[in-house]
Amino acid sequence: MIVLAVLGVLLLAGALYVCRGFFLIAVAKSLNARAEATMAETAELNARTAELEAETADLEARAKASKASKAVALGFVPEEELDTTLWAPRTPERQTVLDALRAGDWEAGAAYVEAAGQEWEERWQRVVALADLAAEDDDAWLLAWRAARPADPVAAVVGAETGVRVAWNVRGRKRASYTTQEQFRLFGELLNTAQRAAHEAQHLADPADPLPYMVEQHIGHGLGYSHERYRALWEQITARDPKVLSAHTNALEYWCQKWRGSHALAHAFAAESAAAGAPGDLLSLLPLIAYFEQEQHERDLLPETWYQEPGITAAVDAAVQDLAEAGPGHPGLARMRHMLAYLLFWQDRDADAVEQFRHVDGYIGTVPWSYDPSPRRRYLYARDWAIDVTTPEA
Repeated sequence: MIVLAVLGVLLLAGALYVCRGFFLIAVAKSLNARAEATMAETAELNARTAELEAETADLEARAKASKASKAVALGFVPEEELDTTLWAPRTPERQTVLDALRAGDWEAGAAYVEAAGQEWEERWQRVVALADLAAEDDDAWLLAWRAARPADPVAAVVGAETGVRVAWNVRGRKRASYTTQEQFRLFGELLNTAQRAAHEAQHLADPADPLPYMVEQHIGHGLGYSHERYRALWEQITARDPKVLSAHTNALEYWCQKWRGSHALAHAFAAESAAAGAPGDLLSLLPLIAYFEQEQHERDLLPETWYQEPGITAAVDAAVQDLAEAGPGHPGLARMRHMLAYLLFWQDRDADAVEQFRHVDGYIGTVPWSYDPSPRRRYLYARDWAIDVTTPEA
């Protein structure tokens, strides 16, 4: 009897085990069926999402094309014709000089810079135009100039600025994380060479000329001048002329958080610059750049809310008034108009933005557009939107 009882228990246990197995198999099949159903639902949802995204992209593309065609119909430049290297068209005189330099006539370049006299901002823009040509194209004319006139202060400053631009071209304008160690090494060597050239230009220059010291500004950015050393350099510039716009914008770059300063230092410097300017000097551009630099640096700042801040609105108003006071030949007009167009757009002051776009359209090689990986995209988004909302439908 005991044996039969044990056998019965074993048989019952076996039966239960088998039943448990059948139950688990059934559960597994049910789970697999549910999983397959879920996967099918997910695939259907993914397909529908892809369809919706495609429909959205198509609608956005049509809206973009509609805005673009409206802008072009009103006389604005089409996307493919936007120049991303210049912020304003070259004057016929400058183009003639650059062509002469390419042909080897360095004397045309020397006369062109000298003709600016002590209009330091204009003179600086002419030096930069020559240095860009030498750095990015052919510098044979510059070498011939230096050989013919080794003590020429104009040739010295153009040569020094050329060295700075070659160095920065090697480094590139991307963040440090995108720059190789070899680029950094060569960048440092080239900047040290440019620094010696800048010091030579300072020695040769007219004591009233701030340009050789302005050349050293971007050397200081790259070599990491201390705040004390940079302030000493700044004093050399402002002692000669305290209101050269490019000197101020160069210095602001140093004081920005992305280089050697902070947001607070940049805003303080910008406010000081703006306060030092008389109506029409366009130094009110500095606070606009400081606000823009902060927005670009801080990922959590949304332009549609950031630029609506009362302090920024007031700074834009001051810049608009400053622009109205500036002479028609001020070499900083285009830079001011580009920045105002961008900020006015984000402040929903679209008609005022369109007015600025009319003046600068076609040439976008400057901030704020140049900070975007696709300058044309950033420019057209703002320009075409502003035009669209301010133009009545036909």
